[in-house]
Amino acid sequence: MSMPASEAPSGPEAPDPARPAGAREARAREATRTAQAAQTVGAVRTVGFDSLTAEELDAWHLLRAANPLLDSPYFHPGFAAAVHASGREVRVAVGRDRAGEVSALLPHHRERSLIRPAGWPAADFQGPVLAPGSSFPPLALLTGGVRGFEFDHLVESCADFEPWVESRRPSPFLDVSGGLEGYLGRASRSGKDNMGQARRRTAKAERTHGTVRFAADAVDPEVLGRVVELKRAQYAATGARDYFAEPDRHDLLTRLLHTRDSSFGGVLSTLHAGPHLVAAHFGIRSGNVLHWWFPVYDPAFSSLAPGWMLLRELVAAAPALGIARIDLGRGDDEYKRRAKTGETPVCQGIVTRSSARQALRRARDSMVTTAKSSALGPGLRHIVHKLRALRR
Repeated sequence: MSMPASEAPSGPEAPDPARPAGAREARAREATRTAQAAQTVGAVRTVGFDSLTAEELDAWHLLRAANPLLDSPYFHPGFAAAVHASGREVRVAVGRDRAGEVSALLPHHRERSLIRPAGWPAADFQGPVLAPGSSFPPLALLTGGVRGFEFDHLVESCADFEPWVESRRPSPFLDVSGGLEGYLGRASRSGKDNMGQARRRTAKAERTHGTVRFAADAVDPEVLGRVVELKRAQYAATGARDYFAEPDRHDLLTRLLHTRDSSFGGVLSTLHAGPHLVAAHFGIRSGNVLHWWFPVYDPAFSSLAPGWMLLRELVAAAPALGIARIDLGRGDDEYKRRAKTGETPVCQGIVTRSSARQALRRARDSMVTTAKSSALGPGLRHIVHKLRALRR
């Protein structure tokens, strides 16, 4: 990951988490081949992110590249590096096979006796980085006083976690290969209709408010600050937990915004009508995958459905950006259901040896489901938020 000069590791030997250096590629490829052949983790040790060796970072890149299920930017070491640098300590469980080669890595945070994936609670894809078909022992994470590994967006890349999966939910995506024309050829009728309406509303916004301007990848800290401001107002209006109440979260986005590496970085997209910022989105990308992370719009322009206007512009710009898929992330938002061209399941659960803890979680989740399905559901929304906020 590219860092500002003040943040860059010092010394010629400092490993770069953004991508492996050419001189180390042969060694990393060999590590990947060995890991794939062994397919079994023999030992797991946990280290701080800053203590990862060049060999371990190289293996991270190569193992991820070999597994199509891990193409989300959340699995890129640059994401864990940015989270760690923003002030939230990231530790990494490093698994090695019986030959001593790196075969799996799982970045995480620790809070007392519980560990969670790095970037929690805003990591929309989670799981160990390992070669396809490899094995990872989840119970090996429960060491040194750790009693549970909680996950809520685990991808189905490692069957060893299955005994601890409590539920699955869909995470929708847009296949945007071929840009807007390609997307419309795959979209549902609802998706096509909404894109058509977005085109007409864009024309209306131009007549009413002035020239409509779209920037696909803007490096503008002031606009990023406005995105955070609008998102916090949205959290307050809906009763959702304020992700940005912790100051390190804004710092994380700022670091990602200034990460301009070709393999990983932040992407800030904006839509103006005249002098007005009507909608914006901050996400992260790796390769040809963009993750739709923090979309916002100015409520003063809600009649224009500016979120759809922005999404349409981004889909149209996808080929120029080198983007083939936009992951929308798990959620019940109506626009996600309408816009998606496909979805992938993500899992919720906790790795624990405690049957009592699992029973308590099942009871809580049953209460949440009942509240959501009740005829009084809209009025119980705040109760659902409180139930979800309970510590496991």
